[in-house]
Amino acid sequence: MGLIIKKNVLIVGLGLLGGSYAMGLKRKGFCVNAITLDRNDIDYAIENDIIDYGTTEIDEKLIGDAELVIFAVYPNVFIKWIKENGHLFKKGTIITDVTGVKGKIVDEIQNMLPDGVEFIAAHPMAGREVGGVQNSDDSIFKGANYIVVPTEKNSQGAIEICSDLGNILGFADISVLTPQKHDEMIAFLSQLTHCIAVSLMCSNDDPDLVRYTGDSFRDLTRIAKINDEMWSELFLENRSVLLKEMETYRESFNKLYDYINNGDVDGMREMMRLSTSRRKNFDRK
Repeated sequence: MGLIIKKNVLIVGLGLLGGSYAMGLKRKGFCVNAITLDRNDIDYAIENDIIDYGTTEIDEKLIGDAELVIFAVYPNVFIKWIKENGHLFKKGTIITDVTGVKGKIVDEIQNMLPDGVEFIAAHPMAGREVGGVQNSDDSIFKGANYIVVPTEKNSQGAIEICSDLGNILGFADISVLTPQKHDEMIAFLSQLTHCIAVSLMCSNDDPDLVRYTGDSFRDLTRIAKINDEMWSELFLENRSVLLKEMETYRESFNKLYDYINNGDVDGMREMMRLSTSRRKNFDRK
């Protein structure tokens, strides 16, 4: 079994990630259709050969014909959409997603689907600071990580199809995590980093800072240009785990604060050496 047998793809939500998925799959010869809210996004995607066909309506035939459905929408929208339209999927359809939290949605989605329709969660660890299908670019997947998030309800065939999708799109490393482990990792690696970037940008309102800044500040705050609607929802969906990571970070920050306040050079250098050692593991080969 493999993704090669799932040639008819439907993407729900034609933003940056939905559009980038569509672009990558269409280049590989898949038939890619889309449902999204804005007709202008459909027109742009068709004109730029990102999709074959699209609509802003709930097209029962389009949904029923799909073999692989990729949801690139906010978690609450995903749940609402399945509640209202999940009965339209045919038996054998595989559903996956790109959402940044899993624990709050995976069981609920799986329990709502009709028999013979399977949801296998996934998380592409890729993106840009700009949204919209107009910024679609499947090259963002090259060298990036991709996480498959199965439960005990998932078949091995669906897990393989989801992994195949990551390979076809060009992700460099594919991991398999439980929903709980996924949300723990994402709280630290993604959500906490966005919290830090937002907090840093909100801590100083000097309008002339931009005239003096260097690459270190730009690199550290790149992700502070943030989709407030999406990220506030993600933070709250994973609130308990994220707050735990924020507290751990606060303890580490306070330790460095105390070292500086007390003139403890040895303490500072020890933290810096540990930081340097750990950061080397993240350098891309």
